[in-house]
Amino acid sequence: MNKFDVNRYEGVFHYFDENRDGKISPSELQACVMRIGGGELLLEESEAVIECLDSDGDGMLELDDFVGLMEAEGEEEKMRDTRQAFGMYEMDGSGFITARSLKRMLSRLGMSRPMDECSIMISRFDLNDDGMLSFDEFCIMMHN
Repeated sequence: MNKFDVNRYEGVFHYFDENRDGKISPSELQACVMRIGGGELLLEESEAVIECLDSDGDGMLELDDFVGLMEAEGEEEKMRDTRQAFGMYEMDGSGFITARSLKRMLSRLGMSRPMDECSIMISRFDLNDDGMLSFDEFCIMMHN
């Protein structure tokens, strides 16, 4: 996480921490969720959210707990985006990206490549040498 993210999360944390005690209570979480347009959150629901994230068991979220929540949300979003991208390349429903499906998608994106080049691209991240990319192999490729 970079300094910009930390500063942004701190700003949001302080916005939620209405009484400025350095902790977000269930009622503060409930009020802020409603204020930012997240709909009604019952007090019991906000207590349950905090209980899941509360690292010291005091029933409140401290900054570190809150940052952990924000990072987890960001990771979930990245995973959804990665799954969506995988689905675009894996067109035939096989659960794998083949050189042929890679070639087809690259052509649709205006980046046509010959089949042998697509095979080479696949082989660079094909860890089990089956000639295809699984979702896990695709994730490795996307993070390199």
